[in-house]
Amino acid sequence: MPEKLPKLDAKEAEKILMDDGFTLLRQKGSHRIYGKGAKRMILPFHTGKTLHPKIVKELFEIIQDEK
Repeated sequence: MPEKLPKLDAKEAEKILMDDGFTLLRQKGSHRIYGKGAKRMILPFHTGKTLHPKIVKELFEIIQDEK
């Protein structure tokens, strides 16, 4: 059985990205776009709401690809 993903909000996900070397490229509405080299990650930034599991999965996949 696959490993269970943690429940994250946007601030926690942003911290994970920033710690991995991603930078905030721009923001459009409530969506923040982060980049590192050719990689790009879009986070819907709704304070206090939990991110959808697909977004959390994409976050961890993009960080694992870097290592």
